[in-house]
Amino acid sequence: MSEHELVQLLPKDEHNQQLEANVHPPVWTNPTPAGRYNLVVIGAGTAGLVSAAGAAGLGARVALIERELMGGDCLNVGCVPSKGVIRAARVAASVRDAKPFGVNVPEGTEVDFGKAMERMRRLRAKISPNDSADRFKDLGIDVFFGQGAFVDDNTITVTRADGSVSQLQFKKAVIAAGARASAPPIPGLDSVEYLTNENLFSLTELPKRFGIIGSGPIGSEMAQSFARFGSEVFLFERSEHILPREDSDAAAVVQKQFEHDGIKLMFNSQDMQISRSQDNKICVTVTQNGEKSDTIVDQLLVAVGRAPNTDGLNLEAVNVKFDRTGVEVNDNLQTSNPRIFAAGDVCSKYKFTHAADFQARIVIQNALFAMGPFGKKKASDLIIPWATYTSPEIAHVGMYEHDAKEAGVEIDTYLQEFSDVDRAILEGQDDGFVKVHTKKGTDQIVGATIVAENAGDMISEITVAMNNGLGLSKIGGTIHPYPTQAEAIRKLGDQYSRTRLTPFIKSMFKKWLSWTR
Repeated sequence: MSEHELVQLLPKDEHNQQLEANVHPPVWTNPTPAGRYNLVVIGAGTAGLVSAAGAAGLGARVALIERELMGGDCLNVGCVPSKGVIRAARVAASVRDAKPFGVNVPEGTEVDFGKAMERMRRLRAKISPNDSADRFKDLGIDVFFGQGAFVDDNTITVTRADGSVSQLQFKKAVIAAGARASAPPIPGLDSVEYLTNENLFSLTELPKRFGIIGSGPIGSEMAQSFARFGSEVFLFERSEHILPREDSDAAAVVQKQFEHDGIKLMFNSQDMQISRSQDNKICVTVTQNGEKSDTIVDQLLVAVGRAPNTDGLNLEAVNVKFDRTGVEVNDNLQTSNPRIFAAGDVCSKYKFTHAADFQARIVIQNALFAMGPFGKKKASDLIIPWATYTSPEIAHVGMYEHDAKEAGVEIDTYLQEFSDVDRAILEGQDDGFVKVHTKKGTDQIVGATIVAENAGDMISEITVAMNNGLGLSKIGGTIHPYPTQAEAIRKLGDQYSRTRLTPFIKSMFKKWLSWTR
């Protein structure tokens, strides 16, 4: 098997061929190692790419190792393709729901799933030059394809599929190998061909009946998208509602939309078993509230479970501690070996592209420029927002109410429903809210959740405020364009200001105004 056959990009159309040519060129000659590197980075996902590019841009000699696809999950099987699919599904839903806006869509209008997926592949390929081997080579980085493995505190080898080996000497190293889909131990699962995010985006035909295990972000986003394309979707979840890790009020708003989209919500699914049905389809057997049932589906997506990519790295040789959750790091993202750092999904509980990006920036500083304890940055200082791209979206930053309770932080909570925001009403997107938690008695923001069609964009205003110590009153005093959905955030500032108008202060105002009449 030649090395490039390890890369599974299907179908083999012009778009995937262009993608492969960028992120794992079929014909690539690893460079001759250039003496001792300031930094050797294992893994060319977001954390690895940012670490390598940032260090090289500051004058470091850098080597970058990737065994599969540059760009990692985000470009190839995660953020980028999923958002392409979600966008097409949102258009399908807009067409379906156009009648109240005075747009009459002819009966029989259908979604061309194959075209929607082809569009996603075309746009993914268009974006891929940003993460390409040639681009990083042009940045002065030595790009090596193959399996990276530590030999000792100074050496990493890169082994290609043809058996050729390169030996790299390093002063500091970064483990940025990411994580992969890992299916839970469901009886019978191995007896069927199931999907994960790693092969979901290779589909070219829409499953008529589509089963999805897990209603976390990936499961929920894809359940809604495929339902809007026209699949009959069965979403299996062990708990009593979707998105169990999110604010329950926020999840309830999205769940209402799921019901409108026709998703079959299979809550309290226990004792799951998978088997092949008589007609060669997939049978999902679950027990719900004491009753056992079978559901037959054409395709099954397993959207639970992630495993860190620590295999093959030979971490034992350099005394880097790790377990099934990933590589152990301290607050400076330093492993148990002080010369080796880690960033991104391989070590972080925050498995987001943007988190990996900013962790990589910490690694650059701490690995190359910190002097002993001086000049070090801490991962705990990062304020990390996130979003789930359902319709409506859910975005969050900082503490949830239960986090504050567990930490012993007393809070005040301010809530603004979009049903009282003009732009949301006019858009027909008024099922949602902005919820902000402040430290009790102050306007210091400690957490926020937004449920809105563009919540992922809106949360940044609150993140900026938290990151720069700006309180809710400052947001309330900032002019927002009218009408926008972000006006909901400003309204919360007004809510806070009204709490300061105590009966005593109000009486003083009244006296002052009577004196000045």
